[in-house]
Amino acid sequence: MATLASTMAISNTNAAPHLVTSVPEAVTERAARRPHAVAVTAGNHVITYSELERQANRLAHRLISAGAGPGVAIGLCLPRSLEMVVGALAILKSGAAYVPMDPAYPADRLLFTLEDACAPVLISDPANARRLENPDCETIVVDGPDAPVGDEDFTPPRIRASDLAYVVYTSGSTGTPKGVEITHANLSNLVAWHCRAFAVTAQDRASHLAGLSFDASVWEMWPYLAAGASLHLADDVTRLSADLLRDWLLERAVSIGFVPTPIAERLIALEWPSHTPLRILLTGGEALRRWPPADLPFELVNNYGPSECTVVATSAAVTADARRSGLPPIGSAIDGGYTYVLDEQLRQVRSGELYIGGAGVARGYRGRPELTAARFVRDPFRGDADARMYRTGDLVRVLPDGQLEFMGRVDDQIKIRGYRIEPNEIVAALGRHPAIRESMVVAREDVPGEKRLIAYLVMQPDSSVLAGELRDFLRQSLPEYMIPAIFVTLDAVPLTRNGKINRRALPPPDAANTLGDAPAADGFVSDLQRRIGGIAGALLERESIGINDNFFLLGGHSLLGAQLIVNLKKAFGVEIPLRALFANPTVAGLAEEIGRLSVSRPMYDDQSARTSVGA
Repeated sequence: MATLASTMAISNTNAAPHLVTSVPEAVTERAARRPHAVAVTAGNHVITYSELERQANRLAHRLISAGAGPGVAIGLCLPRSLEMVVGALAILKSGAAYVPMDPAYPADRLLFTLEDACAPVLISDPANARRLENPDCETIVVDGPDAPVGDEDFTPPRIRASDLAYVVYTSGSTGTPKGVEITHANLSNLVAWHCRAFAVTAQDRASHLAGLSFDASVWEMWPYLAAGASLHLADDVTRLSADLLRDWLLERAVSIGFVPTPIAERLIALEWPSHTPLRILLTGGEALRRWPPADLPFELVNNYGPSECTVVATSAAVTADARRSGLPPIGSAIDGGYTYVLDEQLRQVRSGELYIGGAGVARGYRGRPELTAARFVRDPFRGDADARMYRTGDLVRVLPDGQLEFMGRVDDQIKIRGYRIEPNEIVAALGRHPAIRESMVVAREDVPGEKRLIAYLVMQPDSSVLAGELRDFLRQSLPEYMIPAIFVTLDAVPLTRNGKINRRALPPPDAANTLGDAPAADGFVSDLQRRIGGIAGALLERESIGINDNFFLLGGHSLLGAQLIVNLKKAFGVEIPLRALFANPTVAGLAEEIGRLSVSRPMYDDQSARTSVGA
């Protein structure tokens, strides 16, 4: 089979543009040209291109001895860190495809991913290796005394266009996650377009904010490493706080980076110096609702694309002078791609469902041929009989200038904080609880800019359950972003005359219909607890909050959680890790955590600031 069909033209300030055939080959070339250049930073730790190449080669050699190769999926479950980047590159160098797995997800969900991907090997750290033990999957621990040792001078296998590069799992409408198979041809098209469109050079400094299972992390890594630029990983609190992130971007002199839409909308509303190193801020994940101010000192670029089309399918610079009454556009197709706006008979229209064709369209869903056939259909607009297009389920309209504007969905799929959520997956999890007879999940935006998941429940006769119990139950199978903020009880699901669910008749949450948590204790017993309660209550816009009230059950989410951590640090001088907030989301729990950290300073354990792999 032929090697990579569409090669990547990567600009280089030190030489003429050079053609490469895959991401790992591009990184190898960069390491040869500028071995001492910074490749990745995390906290105070730095890895150069020569060290990145050396460590990735050693791990790749070890992976090949464990069975890695073309068509093989390898699990990668690591926090955002130097090890994560080395691990992903090593898997690509071995010829295999990496399966990104967020350590914050429940163990059951991660184990399902490993099994569904048929992964024979998992790369992880000691903590996650222990909770993901699987007799059918060998675990390679990359952090600790048993870090893998392999030959750094091995010859990597030849990579073909059709070989898989990664398999990313998304929420599934059938109740279980599904894996999207992305090839090296898909990935190389994304990298080539990105480097050309944004003039990426080896002098650029790029940010990395996305969690590993969010496919934006693909976009944040490979274009920059292929171009010889430096990649800078922000810590978990900074990446979720607009104020901290702005300061970090300026401090690190980041010149280009991606930020999920909710954070981007906050960032462009902040004050910025008139001149900044930041020249381009990329955003996407959900509909952009805010236009940039006229004095924004960098370019804002809005991007759209489902995982099935390799992260980005359309892109548009959004400027203040183009402001109009509607939402900012999602742009037009990137290099190598095509967009079609079609009606139910696949006729081209000005307003309809968006279909995407071209070089970014994925191979399909792993092990799901029927679902693949339903979503990846023949492209009748190209001369190639094998050309396919992906049916997105998104409604758009064509603007007078040819760009596209997002209008909504044809189904019930939800986007919250950049995450794609299929309500049926949450409904399936709720249906496994013995107290629930029927459920449905919707997104409500009762407060502008604060979209929340609401679960409507019809209980079994003579059954009762607390909100906290439901949340703990769902945590066993669902990640945090898929757990409803509020549970509303109904006598029956409202129906239309045609017997369909009447969503307009669903009542808003109130004190009478919302499931509560366990009754609060007698009240705050210390000034520390009282002050924490006041800080959390102010963020949640509540007059009072009990000592045992769950921050997330009261409407909190990861973005508000990051702000809570910032406000607690200002008040008490200690920085609580975000994972500690998820583990202790009550006033009582936070008071204990602050007390512990106050005794054992320095407090903050930055997971992303570790030493490099197998040094």
